[in-house]
Amino acid sequence: MISEKMVGLVKNSSVIRAMFEEGKKMAAEFGRENVYDFSLGNPSVEPPEAVKKAIIEVAQDPDQNHIHGYMSNAGHDEVRSAIADNINRRFGTGFDASNIVMTVGAAGGMNVIFKTLLDPGDEVITFCPYFGEYKNYVSNYDAKLVEIEADTGSFQPKVEKLAGALTKRTKVVIINSPNNPTGVVYSRATLERIAAILEEKQKELGTSIYIVSDEPYRELAYDGVEVPYIPTIYRNTIVGYSFSKSLSLPGDRIGYLVIPSEIDDYKDIFAAAGVATRILGFVNAPSLAQLFVSKCLDASVDLEIYNRNRELLYNSLKSYGYECIKPEGAFYLFVKALEPDDKAFAARAKEKHLLLVPGSTFGCAGFVRIAYCVDYDMIRRALPAFEALAKEYKGE
Repeated sequence: MISEKMVGLVKNSSVIRAMFEEGKKMAAEFGRENVYDFSLGNPSVEPPEAVKKAIIEVAQDPDQNHIHGYMSNAGHDEVRSAIADNINRRFGTGFDASNIVMTVGAAGGMNVIFKTLLDPGDEVITFCPYFGEYKNYVSNYDAKLVEIEADTGSFQPKVEKLAGALTKRTKVVIINSPNNPTGVVYSRATLERIAAILEEKQKELGTSIYIVSDEPYRELAYDGVEVPYIPTIYRNTIVGYSFSKSLSLPGDRIGYLVIPSEIDDYKDIFAAAGVATRILGFVNAPSLAQLFVSKCLDASVDLEIYNRNRELLYNSLKSYGYECIKPEGAFYLFVKALEPDDKAFAARAKEKHLLLVPGSTFGCAGFVRIAYCVDYDMIRRALPAFEALAKEYKGE
């Protein structure tokens, strides 16, 4: 018999993944070209050529033990140094290898840092809408996820609600920008307000409150928008990064944590993160992936492909009468459902072979998420279905 905790987790398993599996079944039944699957944030853009070259170069290295053998739980020293140098060059920081822990993607990194920081009963604050798996990650360590309601006008965090949500049990505030599911980039002014509140509350409560900045979409930003680097704004920031989106490597599960020397209890946290990496069963991030990404840190996917999708889908949906803000980053549109019940709306969309994820999955009912990291031609084929759905709701 499985554990009671897993019974609940299985029952509430990822809606996104369930829809992805449903899409495969529908494709087999109706033909892939007749199913419009916007459910999963699975990059459609190929990895940069530099990634392919780096994989071949690493695989042909004569020191095969170095490539495939164990290393420090925190990762290869030279990889961590290369990542620290790259961050320093881009953001004016002063990191070195002792500030980097290689992780099994951003999800692995968040579980490592939550294992490191959280005691049962601790509280983790997130701003709605948020990536639904946060709830599972936090509950892994018997902590509590505290949700701050969404500003459904701008989808910037409701900073005015933050101070009242902070308690002596608050250990972490999660920031995810560019945001999944909205594509919104949190402004520098917003982040500075959050930092000021946290600094004041730390003094008042006599505790340490860490921002965990979840950054898998950092490089996916459009129209020259600034994505502020939060460690330069708030001292007690830990960054979780993934190469899944920037290099189109979601299945390779490679990322890192940045644990700045300036944070409270740095030495203990860095040491504990290495131990957590081991006892959670990762042992270390995949060696081959560590080595090849370190050779293409300045590479990136062709963002114009996503931008072209963004422009087509956003402009078309607006012309049909849908309401949504134009995303500044990531590859999602967060669209207001055409009825109050977002799950019912998603079910009705499914009748037209449109697979959309209900906003309630992200703590924000009344909306649906559309992942536009798909083939451009699929978007074009899907537009008549979106238009017909809107006309049905209008009674046309």
